[in-house]
Amino acid sequence: MKKIEAIIRKTKFEEVKEALLAADIEWFSYYDVRGEGKTRQARIYRGVMYDTSCIERTLISIVVREKNVEKTIAAIQKAAYTGEIGDGRIFVIPIENAIRIRTGEQGDIALYNAEQEK
Repeated sequence: MKKIEAIIRKTKFEEVKEALLAADIEWFSYYDVRGEGKTRQARIYRGVMYDTSCIERTLISIVVREKNVEKTIAAIQKAAYTGEIGDGRIFVIPIENAIRIRTGEQGDIALYNAEQEK
């Protein structure tokens, strides 16, 4: 099992969500986050200067089985891509175990219902 965390532009969230659903990734968490970017610049909008060093993004957190890692990464990468600085990052983290609280099932089966696999 792997945990995939992706930090993406807020404007690309709906596209990434649709791409994940199309890739049969039906369960994930997401959070609005802020961070400091490498690029330091000020932007002017309607005569007002804005500091862009604090960047608002969306963090998506997904735990998947090994067989779904590559398709999940590909879906996020394709949907979140703009080609500009600040498209985001994807992190892949090993997960030792998962436990379903209601049934006590452990491992891969705790992520998905057994009935769905038939």
